[in-house]
Amino acid sequence: MTPELLRLIVAQVCLHAAMTGMRLAAPLLALQQGYSAAAVGVLLSLFALTQVFLALPAGRFADRHGLRLPLVIAVSAASGGSALAAVFPVFPVLCLAALLTGGATGVAVIALQRHVGRAAAGTTQLRKVFSWLAISPAAANFVGPFAAGLLIDHAGPAAGDLTGYRVAFMLLAFLPLVCWLMVRRTRELPMQKPAVDAPKQRAWDLLREPMFRRLLFVNWLQSSAWDVHTFVLPLLGHERGLSASVIGSILGAFAVAAAAIRLLLPLVASRLSERNVITISNILTALMFAAYPLMNSALGMALCSIVLGLALGAVQPMVMSMLHQITPHERHGEALGLRLMTINASSVLMPMLFGAAGALTGVAGLFWIVGGVVAAGTGAVRGLKA
Repeated sequence: MTPELLRLIVAQVCLHAAMTGMRLAAPLLALQQGYSAAAVGVLLSLFALTQVFLALPAGRFADRHGLRLPLVIAVSAASGGSALAAVFPVFPVLCLAALLTGGATGVAVIALQRHVGRAAAGTTQLRKVFSWLAISPAAANFVGPFAAGLLIDHAGPAAGDLTGYRVAFMLLAFLPLVCWLMVRRTRELPMQKPAVDAPKQRAWDLLREPMFRRLLFVNWLQSSAWDVHTFVLPLLGHERGLSASVIGSILGAFAVAAAAIRLLLPLVASRLSERNVITISNILTALMFAAYPLMNSALGMALCSIVLGLALGAVQPMVMSMLHQITPHERHGEALGLRLMTINASSVLMPMLFGAAGALTGVAGLFWIVGGVVAAGTGAVRGLKA
């Protein structure tokens, strides 16, 4: 790992942590202020909603302006939204902070992924750098909520006092500024512009490319499997009579496994191919979804969770590597934006679909249906090639 890549990873952790910390603190404060669970659900959806609509424009903007200008905008939005919540900790401002920090995270991740992919030399290095970069969200998912939770409980005169929330929001406003300190000296890469006489291109033109459609479909399959696991495992654990702490530990084992495989991938990147890794992941995912409902003990479910974490955690670096190989250099940002828009739209809509399907088929049936869909998608994975 180069010093520049390390700075970019730290930068993404800091900005992403501002969003994950806000995603913990804002709902807790809204509940404390007497807002209903439905209102809190709307608040939570705003974190992903902005990314659905901003992803494509952010990708095009990154293609035109590189790394630093999109990061300036993202840092300003994330820091400003968190600061507003510290000054005016009321529900409408919390909603605005959710929109700003969520949108900032999407803009930043597209600009960073585009820069890192273009800076890599060769397919092996692509796999390595995206494996390292994929550790950032996992680290941010720990740093942001942990720091915000500590301050909410201990920075005020009493646990959960409004002063603690204000201090937490102030910290979350500071973290994006650290992000900018990490990236401000990063060397911009030469811009690659389309030919002067080339016809005007639209993002949807990328979907006419069969390999890009196939890659997007495969990525959606794996992302949906991740969302299903996060959404349905608590239901299955409750059905099996497991306590909340045990269910949380099983989900924690999944997250640790997903992060661990991303630490391992750079060490073996030269021996891997994107298609083989995604194929193996697909097969393991289908098998684990088939086995999960058959597990009656916490240990059995934890083993399934670990294997599933290893399988799904390995996919994103391989998808990102292949995406950079099959799309034109001058349209990497646009392709990344289209991918992010698809994944976030799925994350907004799929839980509602899962809930309806689970009501009809039961929790076990939902696991088996999704496992069957993933297994059927293995044919699409075998057709992938850079």
